[in-house]
Amino acid sequence: MGSGYLILAGLIMLFSWLVSSRLKSKFELYSKLQLQNGMSGREIAEKMLADNGIRDVRVISTPGQLTDHYNPADKTVNLSEAVYNHRNAAAAAVAAHECGHAVQHAIGYEWLTMRSALVPIVSVASNYVQWILLAGILMIRTFPQLLLVGIVIFAATTLFTIITLPVEYDASNRALAWLKNKNMLNPAEYAGAEDSLKWAARTYVVAALGSIATLLYYISIYSGSRRN
Repeated sequence: MGSGYLILAGLIMLFSWLVSSRLKSKFELYSKLQLQNGMSGREIAEKMLADNGIRDVRVISTPGQLTDHYNPADKTVNLSEAVYNHRNAAAAAVAAHECGHAVQHAIGYEWLTMRSALVPIVSVASNYVQWILLAGILMIRTFPQLLLVGIVIFAATTLFTIITLPVEYDASNRALAWLKNKNMLNPAEYAGAEDSLKWAARTYVVAALGSIATLLYYISIYSGSRRN
């Protein structure tokens, strides 16, 4: 599986680069599409939260680009500088998407609950798993159990990327439904928001596929050592 994995990994890396590049270009394009309603990303977020009866979530600005996220621990919608103050279709899409996560949290959406439960495990595992896997491969003939431990830990991170998919797609669906039902955007603006979120979601698909392929690779190494 060695050469086959390298080819697959190369294809996934290429696809990841293409998707990321496309996502960046889409956001640059729709960042130029100014909203007729004149609302900023912050105002979009605050209205979506209010319309969903959510009063205990704050909308704040966070440094960086594409650093937008919802933090369930302190109930904050964190919008990047390019989203928080800007008044365009891309900003509206991102702001509504992050509020989609706040809605998920408020209603106890099961996939978000599962992902949140895995966050502490994945946070710790990501710091050590690559070293454990490397040591496991180097010691495969004398201590194969170490590689197995690494595989189990890496499987948890892979599970996290898989669970992330329904969480992200559902948040986008909630965002788009709200934007459409409340007539927040005109047809051109809505199409831009929808296209932006579509490409953003694909980055998570690529991440999940890459993680699954890597997990299978390590499993193949362990299985091969056991046969030998």
